[in-house]
Amino acid sequence: MNSDIISQSKYWNNEAQSFHTIYSQDKSALANRLDRWFRQDIFDRFVFTLQHCSPVSGRTFLDVGCGSGQYSIELARNGAASVVGIDIAENMLHLCRQSADSAEVQDRCTFLHTDLLQFHPKRSFDVGIGIGLFDYIREPLPVLNKMREVCTDRVIVSFPRVWTWRAPVRKLRLLLRGCPVFFYSRGNILSLMEEAGFTNIQIHKVGKLFCAIGYSL
Repeated sequence: MNSDIISQSKYWNNEAQSFHTIYSQDKSALANRLDRWFRQDIFDRFVFTLQHCSPVSGRTFLDVGCGSGQYSIELARNGAASVVGIDIAENMLHLCRQSADSAEVQDRCTFLHTDLLQFHPKRSFDVGIGIGLFDYIREPLPVLNKMREVCTDRVIVSFPRVWTWRAPVRKLRLLLRGCPVFFYSRGNILSLMEEAGFTNIQIHKVGKLFCAIGYSL
């Protein structure tokens, strides 16, 4: 693992439970309202991604940077044949497995501790998602290339927008905690996805993010 991955792994292992409670809302009423106010993008991108994964039933999914497993588990609940979630933070994967057990979808969810570029699946997937992933990747093109190679239909990915008031604040906050973060323009994203070989590329503004869909065919 390179130095960025090591530092991010450490950061996300420390933040795993805190991050998970944003989705689980296992907080005070005030804290949940604040999350809805300051982190609405997290909820909006979840809705966007699930909508654009359709149809889900009977299909296979790869969740890159799966975090604590919200997307993987929701896809399994909606009838996915199988979901593989990968992440570099072991504490996140522990939460994934707990949540899959609680949702009774553990038979269709597999969670692996790996970086995508070190992951060599024995089969391809219909759809790949990378939500909240490219925020932390210094060189996104090899990752996009690998996602296109292993996903036969489409990928759905998110990128934080560069020209927002939150970008410099977030960059400084995470840099001080040893976790580099990166921001993108629409043009950056389009160029990257074209270079990775995606077709019919769609880029949508979702709050302070861009969510992009690229087809592999």
